[in-house]
Amino acid sequence: MPGDTRERVAHHYGLNGLLDSILDALTATGKDIDRLVPADLAPVDEFHIRGREATLELASRADIEAGMRVLDVGCGIGGSARHLAAEWDCHVTGIDLTREYIEVATALAQRTAMANRVEFHHGSATTLPFEAESFDIVWTEHVQMNIADKAAFYGEIARVLKPCGRLLFHDIFSRNGSEPWYPVPWAGDASISFLARADSIPGILEAAGLQVLEWEDRSADSLSWFENAVSRLRSSGPPPLGLHLLMGASTLPKFENLIRNLQESRITVIQSVATRT
Repeated sequence: MPGDTRERVAHHYGLNGLLDSILDALTATGKDIDRLVPADLAPVDEFHIRGREATLELASRADIEAGMRVLDVGCGIGGSARHLAAEWDCHVTGIDLTREYIEVATALAQRTAMANRVEFHHGSATTLPFEAESFDIVWTEHVQMNIADKAAFYGEIARVLKPCGRLLFHDIFSRNGSEPWYPVPWAGDASISFLARADSIPGILEAAGLQVLEWEDRSADSLSWFENAVSRLRSSGPPPLGLHLLMGASTLPKFENLIRNLQESRITVIQSVATRT
């Protein structure tokens, strides 16, 4: 990914004072911010469609065993990483392009007593700073939409996977090749949005040395989730703790555009498992 594109992507997600906003919201909901558990953060720290529900679905496909090494590519503020480490007794490494996300993820790991089981790095998904064959599982949710070079993205994932290791992803792709309506959560306009057609992905994975084992379209469930979310936002406004802390005042129009994009088959949402051959 060219440096200027990386900077625009990082700027899109970057927010000043994010940690303070999250801690204030937790306090408003009655949580003791000095005695947090990963579940306390679920409404905000799973920045992907259907949140914790989708994470649980994806994890059910993973066959995670205690002691495994898991890499979360595009980890955001670390929600999936903390959940996986807590529930499956594995060690999770997260990497993200947005420096503030890494700072917040590290702080929340400390506040949830998870710092010995998760670690977070600032860096690019197309030049992963890890040795070859380092991880049993690579996990990624809603990341590659901001990456133009899909071959580099999936090639790096294949490189750091152990032989027979698994890639699990929950991602957004183009269904019919049409440009989506903007803004959406991953982009304010087309300049940092790089949606590949879903039907092109298995071939790209195969070229990288990854074989698809499972492929499930979750677009219908995603549409229902957004429709319910928009209904709640319109009727009662945002809750103290929620994804609006990551998206700001544009949360509602971004969600409304996602509904339209799903209804018009401009995007599709896929959960998939692949293995390194």
